[in-house]
Amino acid sequence: MRKMVNWTALSVFVVFFLLVTIMGFLAARWRRGDLNHLEEWGLGGRRFGTVVTWFLLGGDLYTAYTFIAVPALVFGAGAMGFFAMPYTIVAYPFVFLVMPRLWSVARKHGYVTASDFVKGRYGSGTLALVIAITGILATMPYIALQLVGMQAVIAAMGITGKGLAGELPLIIAFAILAAYTYTSGLRAPAMIAFVKDLMIYITIIVAVIVIPMKLGGFGNIFHAAATALPAHKPPGSLILSPKLFSAYSTLALGSALALFLYPHSVTGVLSSSSRSVIKRNAAMLPAYSFVLGLIALLGYMAIAAGVHPKVTSMAVPLLLLKELPSWFVGFAFAAIAIGALVPAAIMSIASANLFTRNIYKEYFNKHATPAQESKVAKIVSLVVKLGALFFIVVLPLQYAITLQLLGGIWILQTLPAVVIGLYTRWFHRWGLLAGWLVGMVVGTSMAGASGFKSSTYALHLGGSVIPAYAALWALMANLIVAVALSVAFKAMGVGQSHDKTSHHDYHEEGAPTTV
Repeated sequence: MRKMVNWTALSVFVVFFLLVTIMGFLAARWRRGDLNHLEEWGLGGRRFGTVVTWFLLGGDLYTAYTFIAVPALVFGAGAMGFFAMPYTIVAYPFVFLVMPRLWSVARKHGYVTASDFVKGRYGSGTLALVIAITGILATMPYIALQLVGMQAVIAAMGITGKGLAGELPLIIAFAILAAYTYTSGLRAPAMIAFVKDLMIYITIIVAVIVIPMKLGGFGNIFHAAATALPAHKPPGSLILSPKLFSAYSTLALGSALALFLYPHSVTGVLSSSSRSVIKRNAAMLPAYSFVLGLIALLGYMAIAAGVHPKVTSMAVPLLLLKELPSWFVGFAFAAIAIGALVPAAIMSIASANLFTRNIYKEYFNKHATPAQESKVAKIVSLVVKLGALFFIVVLPLQYAITLQLLGGIWILQTLPAVVIGLYTRWFHRWGLLAGWLVGMVVGTSMAGASGFKSSTYALHLGGSVIPAYAALWALMANLIVAVALSVAFKAMGVGQSHDKTSHHDYHEEGAPTTV
Protein backbone atom coordinates (compact mmCIF):
# COMPACT_ATOMS: atom_id res chain seq x y z
CA MET A 1 0.00 0.00 0.00
CA ARG A 2 1.42 3.41 -0.93
CA LYS A 3 2.19 5.95 1.77
CA MET A 4 0.55 8.82 -0.11
CA VAL A 5 -3.00 7.93 0.77
CA ASN A 6 -5.49 10.77 0.33
CA TRP A 7 -6.99 10.42 3.78
CA THR A 8 -9.53 13.21 3.35
CA ALA A 9 -10.98 11.66 0.20
CA LEU A 10 -10.80 8.18 1.72
CA SER A 11 -12.64 9.25 4.89
CA VAL A 12 -15.54 10.81 2.95
CA PHE A 13 -15.60 7.77 0.67
CA VAL A 14 -15.88 5.35 3.62
CA VAL A 15 -18.69 7.36 5.26
CA PHE A 16 -20.90 7.20 2.17
CA PHE A 17 -20.01 3.58 1.50
CA LEU A 18 -21.10 2.65 5.03
CA LEU A 19 -24.33 4.61 4.51
CA VAL A 20 -25.37 2.56 1.47
CA THR A 21 -24.30 -0.66 3.21
CA ILE A 22 -26.73 0.06 6.04
CA MET A 23 -29.42 0.93 3.49
CA GLY A 24 -28.79 -2.34 1.68
CA PHE A 25 -29.54 -4.42 4.76
CA LEU A 26 -32.51 -2.27 5.81
CA ALA A 27 -34.03 -2.70 2.34
CA ALA A 28 -35.27 -6.17 3.33
CA ARG A 29 -37.91 -4.40 5.46
CA TRP A 30 -38.87 -1.90 2.75
CA ARG A 31 -42.23 -2.73 1.15
CA ARG A 32 -42.27 -5.99 3.02
CA GLY A 33 -42.83 -9.18 1.09
CA ASP A 34 -42.01 -12.83 1.48
CA LEU A 35 -38.43 -13.01 0.26
CA ASN A 36 -38.75 -16.79 0.14
CA HIS A 37 -40.62 -16.29 -3.14
CA LEU A 38 -38.60 -15.57 -6.28
CA GLU A 39 -40.98 -12.85 -7.47
CA GLU A 40 -40.46 -10.97 -4.19
CA TRP A 41 -36.69 -11.49 -3.95
CA GLY A 42 -35.85 -11.21 -7.65
CA LEU A 43 -38.50 -8.73 -8.87
CA GLY A 44 -39.41 -6.75 -5.76
CA GLY A 45 -42.92 -8.20 -5.89
CA ARG A 46 -43.55 -6.36 -9.20
CA ARG A 47 -44.61 -3.33 -7.15
CA PHE A 48 -42.17 -0.56 -8.10
CA GLY A 49 -43.87 2.62 -9.28
CA THR A 50 -42.68 5.42 -11.56
CA VAL A 51 -40.17 7.03 -9.20
CA VAL A 52 -38.56 3.84 -7.93
CA THR A 53 -38.39 2.34 -11.42
CA TRP A 54 -36.80 5.51 -12.78
CA PHE A 55 -34.00 5.38 -10.22
CA LEU A 56 -33.67 1.59 -10.53
CA LEU A 57 -33.35 1.59 -14.32
CA GLY A 58 -31.10 4.64 -14.22
CA GLY A 59 -28.87 2.96 -11.67
CA ASP A 60 -28.98 -0.22 -13.71
CA LEU A 61 -28.11 1.26 -17.10
CA TYR A 62 -25.80 4.16 -16.21
CA THR A 63 -23.09 2.39 -14.26
CA ALA A 64 -19.70 3.06 -12.73
CA TYR A 65 -18.16 1.56 -15.85
CA THR A 66 -20.13 4.14 -17.86
CA PHE A 67 -18.74 6.94 -15.68
CA ILE A 68 -15.19 5.67 -16.22
CA ALA A 69 -15.25 4.10 -19.70
CA VAL A 70 -17.20 6.67 -21.74
CA PRO A 71 -14.95 9.66 -20.90
CA ALA A 72 -11.94 7.33 -21.15
CA LEU A 73 -12.95 6.52 -24.74
CA VAL A 74 -13.47 10.22 -25.47
CA PHE A 75 -10.08 10.94 -23.86
CA GLY A 76 -8.40 8.42 -26.16
CA ALA A 77 -10.42 8.54 -29.40
CA GLY A 78 -12.44 11.74 -29.29
CA ALA A 79 -15.81 11.96 -31.06
CA MET A 80 -16.21 8.20 -31.47
CA GLY A 81 -16.74 7.98 -27.71
CA PHE A 82 -20.00 9.91 -28.03
CA PHE A 83 -21.76 6.96 -29.71
CA ALA A 84 -23.28 6.24 -26.29
CA MET A 85 -25.39 9.39 -26.59
CA PRO A 86 -27.51 8.46 -29.63
CA TYR A 87 -27.75 4.83 -28.59
CA THR A 88 -29.29 5.62 -25.21
CA ILE A 89 -31.70 8.04 -26.88
CA VAL A 90 -32.77 5.53 -29.56
CA ALA A 91 -33.28 2.84 -26.91
CA TYR A 92 -36.18 4.55 -25.16
CA PRO A 93 -38.69 4.67 -28.04
CA PHE A 94 -37.92 0.96 -28.38
CA VAL A 95 -38.73 0.53 -24.68
CA PHE A 96 -41.95 2.55 -25.00
CA LEU A 97 -43.23 0.33 -27.83
CA VAL A 98 -41.96 -3.12 -26.85
CA MET A 99 -41.50 -3.48 -23.12
CA PRO A 100 -45.13 -2.89 -22.00
CA ARG A 101 -46.09 -5.96 -24.06
CA LEU A 102 -43.44 -8.06 -22.31
CA TRP A 103 -44.55 -6.74 -18.92
CA SER A 104 -48.20 -7.60 -19.57
CA VAL A 105 -47.64 -11.17 -20.72
CA ALA A 106 -45.07 -11.77 -17.96
CA ARG A 107 -47.44 -10.57 -15.24
CA LYS A 108 -50.32 -12.60 -16.65
CA HIS A 109 -48.36 -15.86 -16.64
CA GLY A 110 -45.95 -15.23 -13.76
CA TYR A 111 -42.88 -15.03 -15.99
CA VAL A 112 -39.74 -13.82 -14.23
CA THR A 113 -37.32 -13.86 -17.19
CA ALA A 114 -37.37 -13.38 -20.94
CA SER A 115 -36.63 -17.11 -21.26
CA ASP A 116 -39.84 -17.86 -19.35
CA PHE A 117 -41.70 -15.94 -22.05
CA VAL A 118 -39.89 -17.77 -24.86
CA LYS A 119 -40.74 -21.13 -23.29
CA GLY A 120 -44.43 -20.18 -23.00
CA ARG A 121 -44.63 -18.60 -26.46
CA TYR A 122 -42.88 -21.31 -28.47
CA GLY A 123 -43.22 -24.34 -26.21
CA SER A 124 -39.51 -25.04 -26.62
CA GLY A 125 -37.36 -25.73 -23.58
CA THR A 126 -34.26 -25.83 -25.78
CA LEU A 127 -34.87 -22.39 -27.24
CA ALA A 128 -35.58 -21.02 -23.76
CA LEU A 129 -32.36 -22.63 -22.49
CA VAL A 130 -30.12 -21.02 -25.11
CA ILE A 131 -31.74 -17.63 -24.47
CA ALA A 132 -31.02 -18.06 -20.75
CA ILE A 133 -27.42 -19.17 -21.30
CA THR A 134 -26.84 -16.26 -23.69
CA GLY A 135 -28.16 -13.83 -21.09
CA ILE A 136 -25.94 -15.20 -18.34
CA LEU A 137 -22.83 -15.24 -20.56
CA ALA A 138 -23.47 -11.65 -21.68
CA THR A 139 -24.04 -10.44 -18.12
CA MET A 140 -21.08 -12.02 -16.31
CA PRO A 141 -18.34 -9.82 -17.85
CA TYR A 142 -20.66 -6.82 -17.47
CA ILE A 143 -20.62 -7.39 -13.70
CA ALA A 144 -16.85 -7.78 -13.74
CA LEU A 145 -16.38 -4.48 -15.54
CA GLN A 146 -18.32 -2.65 -12.83
CA LEU A 147 -15.32 -3.42 -10.66
CA VAL A 148 -13.09 -1.47 -13.05
CA GLY A 149 -14.70 1.77 -11.91
CA MET A 150 -14.31 0.81 -8.28
CA GLN A 151 -10.70 -0.25 -8.83
CA ALA A 152 -9.91 3.06 -10.50
CA VAL A 153 -11.17 5.25 -7.64
CA ILE A 154 -9.62 3.04 -4.96
CA ALA A 155 -6.24 3.26 -6.70
CA ALA A 156 -6.63 7.03 -7.21
CA MET A 157 -7.03 7.51 -3.45
CA GLY A 158 -3.63 5.87 -2.97
CA ILE A 159 -4.74 2.40 -1.92
CA THR A 160 -2.61 0.11 -4.05
CA GLY A 161 -0.51 -2.97 -3.60
CA LYS A 162 0.40 -6.29 -5.09
CA GLY A 163 -1.47 -9.54 -4.72
CA LEU A 164 -4.25 -9.98 -2.20
CA ALA A 165 -3.34 -6.86 -0.22
CA GLY A 166 -3.96 -4.67 -3.25
CA GLU A 167 -7.31 -6.27 -4.03
CA LEU A 168 -8.53 -6.54 -0.43
CA PRO A 169 -10.66 -3.33 -0.47
CA LEU A 170 -12.38 -4.55 -3.63
CA ILE A 171 -12.99 -7.99 -2.12
CA ILE A 172 -14.45 -6.46 1.07
CA ALA A 173 -16.75 -4.17 -0.93
CA PHE A 174 -18.06 -7.07 -3.02
CA ALA A 175 -18.49 -9.26 0.06
CA ILE A 176 -20.71 -6.58 1.58
CA LEU A 177 -22.63 -6.29 -1.69
CA ALA A 178 -23.13 -10.05 -1.77
CA ALA A 179 -24.42 -10.09 1.80
CA TYR A 180 -27.12 -7.45 1.45
CA THR A 181 -28.18 -8.67 -2.00
CA TYR A 182 -28.63 -12.15 -0.51
CA THR A 183 -30.81 -10.84 2.30
CA SER A 184 -32.75 -8.07 0.52
CA GLY A 185 -32.88 -9.07 -3.15
CA LEU A 186 -33.87 -6.43 -5.71
CA ARG A 187 -35.09 -4.09 -2.97
CA ALA A 188 -31.47 -3.35 -1.98
CA PRO A 189 -30.27 -1.87 -5.30
CA ALA A 190 -33.65 -0.17 -5.76
CA MET A 191 -33.23 1.69 -2.47
CA ILE A 192 -29.53 2.44 -2.93
CA ALA A 193 -30.17 3.74 -6.46
CA PHE A 194 -31.81 6.84 -4.95
CA VAL A 195 -28.56 7.79 -3.19
CA LYS A 196 -26.34 6.75 -6.08
CA ASP A 197 -28.18 8.81 -8.69
CA LEU A 198 -28.38 11.89 -6.47
CA MET A 199 -24.63 11.69 -5.82
CA ILE A 200 -23.85 11.22 -9.52
CA TYR A 201 -25.97 14.24 -10.45
CA ILE A 202 -24.26 16.43 -7.84
CA THR A 203 -20.82 15.25 -8.94
CA ILE A 204 -21.46 15.98 -12.62
CA ILE A 205 -23.07 19.38 -12.02
CA VAL A 206 -20.13 20.50 -9.90
CA ALA A 207 -17.56 19.05 -12.30
CA VAL A 208 -18.96 20.68 -15.47
CA ILE A 209 -19.16 24.06 -13.74
CA VAL A 210 -15.97 24.18 -11.67
CA ILE A 211 -13.49 22.35 -13.93
CA PRO A 212 -14.16 24.41 -17.11
CA MET A 213 -13.83 27.60 -15.04
CA LYS A 214 -10.39 26.45 -13.89
CA LEU A 215 -9.36 25.39 -17.40
CA GLY A 216 -10.32 28.63 -19.17
CA GLY A 217 -13.74 27.65 -20.45
CA PHE A 218 -15.07 25.12 -22.92
CA GLY A 219 -13.48 26.94 -25.86
CA ASN A 220 -10.04 26.28 -24.44
CA ILE A 221 -10.99 22.69 -23.56
CA PHE A 222 -12.13 21.90 -27.12
CA HIS A 223 -9.08 23.62 -28.60
CA ALA A 224 -6.75 21.54 -26.41
CA ALA A 225 -8.59 18.35 -27.34
CA ALA A 226 -8.52 19.18 -31.07
CA THR A 227 -4.76 19.74 -30.85
CA ALA A 228 -3.93 16.65 -28.80
CA LEU A 229 -6.21 13.96 -30.24
CA PRO A 230 -4.54 13.59 -33.68
CA ALA A 231 -1.25 12.76 -31.89
CA HIS A 232 -2.80 9.82 -30.04
CA LYS A 233 -2.06 6.26 -31.09
CA PRO A 234 -4.32 5.40 -32.82
CA PRO A 235 -5.19 8.99 -33.81
CA GLY A 236 -8.41 10.50 -32.47
CA SER A 237 -10.45 13.48 -33.63
CA LEU A 238 -12.73 16.13 -32.17
CA ILE A 239 -15.13 15.73 -35.11
CA LEU A 240 -16.11 12.31 -36.40
CA SER A 241 -14.44 11.39 -39.67
CA PRO A 242 -16.86 10.54 -42.55
CA LYS A 243 -15.25 7.12 -42.92
CA LEU A 244 -16.46 6.29 -39.40
CA PHE A 245 -20.09 7.30 -40.00
CA SER A 246 -21.37 3.78 -40.74
CA ALA A 247 -19.46 2.21 -37.85
CA TYR A 248 -20.65 4.95 -35.46
CA SER A 249 -24.31 4.78 -36.50
CA THR A 250 -24.56 0.98 -36.56
CA LEU A 251 -22.78 0.73 -33.22
CA ALA A 252 -25.32 3.14 -31.76
CA LEU A 253 -28.30 1.34 -33.35
CA GLY A 254 -27.14 -2.15 -32.42
CA SER A 255 -26.34 -1.13 -28.87
CA ALA A 256 -29.78 0.48 -28.54
CA LEU A 257 -31.53 -2.70 -29.69
CA ALA A 258 -29.40 -4.82 -27.35
CA LEU A 259 -29.68 -2.66 -24.22
CA PHE A 260 -33.05 -3.90 -23.01
CA LEU A 261 -32.41 -7.50 -24.02
CA TYR A 262 -29.87 -7.80 -21.21
CA PRO A 263 -31.31 -9.74 -18.25
CA HIS A 264 -30.76 -6.88 -15.80
CA SER A 265 -32.76 -4.50 -18.01
CA VAL A 266 -35.58 -7.04 -18.30
CA THR A 267 -35.52 -7.48 -14.52
CA GLY A 268 -35.89 -3.73 -14.01
CA VAL A 269 -38.82 -3.61 -16.45
CA LEU A 270 -40.64 -6.62 -14.97
CA SER A 271 -40.34 -5.19 -11.44
CA SER A 272 -42.58 -2.27 -12.48
CA SER A 273 -46.13 -2.11 -11.18
CA SER A 274 -47.85 -1.35 -14.51
CA ARG A 275 -47.50 -0.72 -18.24
CA SER A 276 -47.96 2.98 -17.56
CA VAL A 277 -44.90 3.02 -15.30
CA ILE A 278 -42.78 1.63 -18.13
CA LYS A 279 -44.10 4.17 -20.64
CA ARG A 280 -43.54 7.09 -18.28
CA ASN A 281 -39.99 5.92 -17.64
CA ALA A 282 -39.32 5.58 -21.36
CA ALA A 283 -40.30 9.24 -21.65
CA MET A 284 -38.24 10.42 -18.66
CA LEU A 285 -35.08 8.30 -18.83
CA PRO A 286 -33.52 10.42 -21.63
CA ALA A 287 -32.68 12.85 -18.79
CA TYR A 288 -29.92 10.39 -17.97
CA SER A 289 -28.69 10.66 -21.56
CA PHE A 290 -28.18 14.40 -21.04
CA VAL A 291 -26.06 13.62 -17.98
CA LEU A 292 -24.19 11.00 -20.01
CA GLY A 293 -23.21 13.71 -22.50
CA LEU A 294 -21.80 15.79 -19.64
CA ILE A 295 -19.93 12.74 -18.35
CA ALA A 296 -18.40 12.20 -21.80
CA LEU A 297 -17.08 15.78 -21.81
CA LEU A 298 -14.89 14.88 -18.83
CA GLY A 299 -12.66 13.09 -21.36
CA TYR A 300 -11.92 16.36 -23.15
CA MET A 301 -11.47 18.14 -19.82
CA ALA A 302 -8.84 15.54 -18.83
CA ILE A 303 -6.91 16.32 -22.03
CA ALA A 304 -7.05 20.07 -21.37
CA ALA A 305 -6.01 19.54 -17.74
CA GLY A 306 -2.85 17.77 -18.86
CA VAL A 307 -3.73 14.47 -17.22
CA HIS A 308 -1.44 11.63 -18.33
CA PRO A 309 -2.81 8.32 -17.00
CA LYS A 310 -1.01 5.06 -17.60
CA VAL A 311 -4.35 3.58 -18.64
CA THR A 312 -7.27 5.63 -19.97
CA SER A 313 -9.61 4.29 -17.28
CA MET A 314 -7.71 6.51 -14.80
CA ALA A 315 -8.38 9.71 -16.77
CA VAL A 316 -11.50 10.79 -14.83
CA PRO A 317 -10.22 9.92 -11.32
CA LEU A 318 -6.97 11.79 -11.96
CA LEU A 319 -8.88 14.76 -13.40
CA LEU A 320 -11.08 15.00 -10.32
CA LEU A 321 -8.07 14.69 -8.01
CA LYS A 322 -6.24 17.45 -9.83
CA GLU A 323 -9.06 19.97 -10.17
CA LEU A 324 -11.39 19.49 -7.18
CA PRO A 325 -10.88 19.64 -3.38
CA SER A 326 -10.11 16.36 -1.64
CA TRP A 327 -13.33 16.22 0.38
CA PHE A 328 -15.42 16.52 -2.79
CA VAL A 329 -13.22 13.99 -4.58
CA GLY A 330 -14.10 11.51 -1.80
CA PHE A 331 -17.78 12.24 -2.42
CA ALA A 332 -17.37 11.80 -6.18
CA PHE A 333 -15.40 8.58 -5.80
CA ALA A 334 -18.07 7.22 -3.47
CA ALA A 335 -20.67 8.02 -6.15
CA ILE A 336 -18.67 6.04 -8.71
CA ALA A 337 -18.16 3.10 -6.34
CA ILE A 338 -21.84 3.01 -5.40
CA GLY A 339 -22.53 3.28 -9.11
CA ALA A 340 -20.76 -0.07 -9.41
CA LEU A 341 -22.70 -1.75 -6.60
CA VAL A 342 -26.20 -0.98 -7.88
CA PRO A 343 -25.88 -2.49 -11.37
CA ALA A 344 -23.70 -5.35 -10.11
CA ALA A 345 -26.45 -6.31 -7.67
CA ILE A 346 -29.20 -6.14 -10.31
CA MET A 347 -27.10 -8.07 -12.83
CA SER A 348 -26.34 -10.85 -10.36
CA ILE A 349 -30.02 -11.08 -9.40
CA ALA A 350 -31.05 -11.22 -13.07
CA SER A 351 -28.54 -13.99 -13.78
CA ALA A 352 -29.75 -15.88 -10.70
CA ASN A 353 -33.36 -15.56 -11.89
CA LEU A 354 -32.40 -17.03 -15.26
CA PHE A 355 -30.49 -19.93 -13.79
CA THR A 356 -33.19 -20.74 -11.25
CA ARG A 357 -36.20 -20.58 -13.56
CA ASN A 358 -34.74 -21.78 -16.84
CA ILE A 359 -32.01 -24.23 -15.85
CA TYR A 360 -32.52 -25.44 -12.27
CA LYS A 361 -36.31 -25.72 -12.34
CA GLU A 362 -36.48 -26.86 -15.95
CA TYR A 363 -33.79 -29.55 -15.82
CA PHE A 364 -33.03 -30.38 -12.17
CA ASN A 365 -36.17 -29.91 -10.12
CA LYS A 366 -39.36 -29.41 -12.11
CA HIS A 367 -41.45 -29.38 -8.94
CA ALA A 368 -39.32 -26.87 -7.01
CA THR A 369 -41.27 -24.97 -4.38
CA PRO A 370 -41.17 -21.14 -4.23
CA ALA A 371 -38.86 -21.41 -1.20
CA GLN A 372 -36.49 -23.72 -3.10
CA GLU A 373 -36.45 -21.37 -6.08
CA SER A 374 -35.64 -18.43 -3.86
CA LYS A 375 -32.88 -20.29 -2.04
CA VAL A 376 -31.21 -21.41 -5.28
CA ALA A 377 -31.42 -17.88 -6.71
CA LYS A 378 -29.77 -16.41 -3.62
CA ILE A 379 -26.93 -18.93 -3.79
CA VAL A 380 -26.44 -18.42 -7.54
CA SER A 381 -26.31 -14.64 -7.06
CA LEU A 382 -23.36 -15.19 -4.72
CA VAL A 383 -21.64 -17.51 -7.20
CA VAL A 384 -22.11 -15.00 -10.02
CA LYS A 385 -20.51 -12.22 -7.96
CA LEU A 386 -17.66 -14.53 -7.02
CA GLY A 387 -17.12 -15.31 -10.70
CA ALA A 388 -17.04 -11.62 -11.58
CA LEU A 389 -14.53 -10.97 -8.79
CA PHE A 390 -12.40 -13.84 -10.09
CA PHE A 391 -12.32 -12.19 -13.52
CA ILE A 392 -10.91 -8.96 -12.13
CA VAL A 393 -8.62 -10.24 -9.36
CA VAL A 394 -7.10 -13.30 -11.04
CA LEU A 395 -7.43 -12.85 -14.81
CA PRO A 396 -6.13 -9.99 -16.99
CA LEU A 397 -8.65 -7.16 -17.37
CA GLN A 398 -8.58 -7.63 -21.15
CA TYR A 399 -10.43 -10.94 -20.75
CA ALA A 400 -13.42 -9.22 -19.18
CA ILE A 401 -13.33 -6.43 -21.80
CA THR A 402 -13.22 -8.99 -24.61
CA LEU A 403 -16.14 -10.96 -23.18
CA GLN A 404 -18.12 -7.73 -22.69
CA LEU A 405 -17.50 -6.91 -26.36
CA LEU A 406 -18.79 -10.36 -27.29
CA GLY A 407 -21.67 -10.05 -24.83
CA GLY A 408 -23.20 -7.19 -26.79
CA ILE A 409 -22.98 -9.22 -29.99
CA TRP A 410 -24.42 -12.33 -28.37
CA ILE A 411 -27.35 -10.73 -26.56
CA LEU A 412 -28.61 -9.13 -29.79
CA GLN A 413 -29.05 -12.61 -31.24
CA THR A 414 -31.93 -13.16 -28.80
CA LEU A 415 -33.96 -10.34 -30.41
CA PRO A 416 -35.89 -12.50 -32.93
CA ALA A 417 -37.15 -14.93 -30.26
CA VAL A 418 -37.89 -12.30 -27.61
CA VAL A 419 -38.86 -9.05 -29.34
CA ILE A 420 -40.35 -10.32 -32.59
CA GLY A 421 -42.02 -13.05 -30.54
CA LEU A 422 -43.95 -10.35 -28.68
CA TYR A 423 -45.72 -9.46 -31.94
CA THR A 424 -45.96 -12.66 -33.93
CA ARG A 425 -45.49 -16.39 -33.65
CA TRP A 426 -44.87 -16.82 -37.37
CA PHE A 427 -41.29 -18.00 -36.81
CA HIS A 428 -40.82 -21.72 -36.21
CA ARG A 429 -39.04 -22.61 -32.98
CA TRP A 430 -36.36 -24.64 -34.81
CA GLY A 431 -35.83 -21.82 -37.28
CA LEU A 432 -35.25 -19.42 -34.41
CA LEU A 433 -32.85 -21.85 -32.75
CA ALA A 434 -30.83 -22.29 -35.95
CA GLY A 435 -30.84 -18.54 -36.56
CA TRP A 436 -29.55 -17.92 -33.04
CA LEU A 437 -26.71 -20.41 -33.58
CA VAL A 438 -25.71 -18.87 -36.91
CA GLY A 439 -25.82 -15.37 -35.42
CA MET A 440 -23.63 -16.41 -32.51
CA VAL A 441 -21.04 -18.02 -34.79
CA VAL A 442 -21.02 -15.17 -37.33
CA GLY A 443 -20.81 -12.44 -34.68
CA THR A 444 -18.06 -14.18 -32.71
CA SER A 445 -16.07 -14.84 -35.90
CA MET A 446 -16.31 -11.20 -36.98
CA ALA A 447 -15.07 -10.02 -33.57
CA GLY A 448 -12.32 -12.62 -33.72
CA ALA A 449 -11.16 -11.28 -37.09
CA SER A 450 -9.91 -8.17 -35.27
CA GLY A 451 -8.30 -10.21 -32.51
CA PHE A 452 -11.29 -9.31 -30.31
CA LYS A 453 -10.07 -5.71 -30.21
CA SER A 454 -13.02 -4.20 -32.06
CA SER A 455 -16.74 -4.86 -32.36
CA THR A 456 -16.94 -3.46 -35.89
CA TYR A 457 -16.43 -5.52 -39.03
CA ALA A 458 -15.83 -4.25 -42.57
CA LEU A 459 -17.96 -6.26 -44.98
CA HIS A 460 -16.89 -6.30 -48.63
CA LEU A 461 -19.93 -6.09 -50.93
CA GLY A 462 -18.96 -5.87 -54.59
CA GLY A 463 -16.65 -2.90 -54.80
CA SER A 464 -17.82 -1.38 -51.53
CA VAL A 465 -16.41 -1.79 -48.06
CA ILE A 466 -18.99 -1.21 -45.31
CA PRO A 467 -17.71 -1.13 -41.72
CA ALA A 468 -20.52 -1.77 -39.25
CA TYR A 469 -21.25 -3.20 -35.82
CA ALA A 470 -20.64 -6.96 -36.02
CA ALA A 471 -23.76 -7.64 -33.94
CA LEU A 472 -25.97 -6.19 -36.70
CA TRP A 473 -24.27 -8.23 -39.43
CA ALA A 474 -24.78 -11.30 -37.24
CA LEU A 475 -28.43 -10.37 -36.61
CA MET A 476 -29.03 -10.13 -40.35
CA ALA A 477 -27.60 -13.63 -40.83
CA ASN A 478 -29.69 -14.80 -37.87
CA LEU A 479 -32.93 -13.47 -39.37
CA ILE A 480 -32.19 -14.80 -42.88
CA VAL A 481 -31.67 -18.31 -41.51
CA ALA A 482 -34.68 -18.07 -39.17
CA VAL A 483 -36.98 -16.96 -42.01
CA ALA A 484 -35.69 -19.53 -44.50
CA LEU A 485 -35.93 -22.46 -42.09
CA SER A 486 -39.32 -21.37 -40.75
CA VAL A 487 -40.66 -21.48 -44.32
CA ALA A 488 -38.99 -24.86 -44.88
CA PHE A 489 -40.29 -26.44 -41.66
CA LYS A 490 -43.80 -25.23 -42.37
CA ALA A 491 -43.62 -26.58 -45.90
CA MET A 492 -42.54 -29.95 -44.52
CA GLY A 493 -45.47 -29.95 -42.09
CA VAL A 494 -43.34 -29.75 -38.95
CA GLY A 495 -45.88 -28.38 -36.48
CA GLN A 496 -45.53 -25.72 -33.82
CA SER A 497 -45.78 -26.46 -30.13
CA HIS A 498 -48.63 -25.08 -28.04
CA ASP A 499 -48.58 -21.31 -27.41
CA LYS A 500 -49.58 -20.66 -23.80
CA THR A 501 -50.17 -16.96 -24.44
CA SER A 502 -53.13 -15.24 -26.09
CA HIS A 503 -53.55 -11.94 -27.94
CA HIS A 504 -55.19 -10.31 -24.91
CA ASP A 505 -52.21 -11.16 -22.68
CA TYR A 506 -50.00 -8.60 -24.43
CA HIS A 507 -52.30 -5.66 -23.72
CA GLU A 508 -53.59 -6.34 -20.23
CA GLU A 509 -53.01 -3.62 -17.66
CA GLY A 510 -51.84 -4.51 -14.17
CA ALA A 511 -52.20 -3.25 -10.65
CA PRO A 512 -52.54 0.46 -9.86
CA THR A 513 -49.33 2.45 -10.05
CA THR A 514 -47.38 3.09 -6.83
CA VAL A 515 -44.46 5.37 -6.09
